[in-house]
Amino acid sequence: MERAYAVVWLDAIHLKVKEDGRVITKAVYTLLGLGLDGHKDLFGLYVHHTEGAKFWLNVLTDPKQRGVEGLLIVCIDNPKGFVEAVAMAFPQADIQLCIVHQVRNTLKYVS
Repeated sequence: MERAYAVVWLDAIHLKVKEDGRVITKAVYTLLGLGLDGHKDLFGLYVHHTEGAKFWLNVLTDPKQRGVEGLLIVCIDNPKGFVEAVAMAFPQADIQLCIVHQVRNTLKYVS
């Protein structure tokens, strides 16, 4: 793991899993970083029962504890409170809303 990353993509994938004999949905949080040397690092995969800003803040503290000091650009899909969670963990980072999510959200309004 490097000390700084040029771009970090943060997203959660919602998967159906079997737990205690029933099928439930869980969120798998992913952090993928593009280092200053051009190599990608997967920071980790974190499983939680839902996606939310409070847990994202917990996830974002993990790279800090492992020595990551700075992120230049953080690419997110912007659920409620997400921008604030990123700003608390890495206040110097610029936030870029994910273009894929923007297009998907826009297409909902096209007939």
